[in-house]
Amino acid sequence: MKELRTGKPAVVAVKPVGPSYWLMKSEPNEFSINDLKKKKRSIWDGIRNYQVRNMLRDEMKVGDYALFYHSSAKDIGVVGEMKITEAAYPDPTQFDSKSKYFDPQSQQKDPRWLAVNVQFVSKFKKLVPLTAIRDDRAFKHLPLVQKGNRLSIMHLSPAQYDRIYEMSQGVAYSIV
Repeated sequence: MKELRTGKPAVVAVKPVGPSYWLMKSEPNEFSINDLKKKKRSIWDGIRNYQVRNMLRDEMKVGDYALFYHSSAKDIGVVGEMKITEAAYPDPTQFDSKSKYFDPQSQQKDPRWLAVNVQFVSKFKKLVPLTAIRDDRAFKHLPLVQKGNRLSIMHLSPAQYDRIYEMSQGVAYSIV
């Protein structure tokens, strides 16, 4: 460890090593956990929110894990797990005039929107419904359960990730 002139060790801020954890939403009629399972790897595109775009660019990295959340469906909730396999890069759909995600203001030399690549890890034995997440105080500050939240991607703490995973496996759990 480097020492300061006083002979005391310097305190160095170190970025945490290891994966970060995410929750990523998709409408199953657009792209579902079954689609990802079949393809094994896929682009995660169509992000059109600046806050989420910035998370992809600045925070999400290869090796991070994400829970796959089905939104706007009959059964809303977490359905599986995936891994980030490629860091953020320009989302090709923004340049495709036939895509519903086309953005005529985005330029090839200065792209506005980003995508990442994901890999299937597992499909859960049972869906973890939004109602169960909402009822669990461990998630009271999670943007997913906040009124008016429209984020399609959000951070999870390791403890929140583990808790949802346990809920998906039918492991008995209590509401904290």
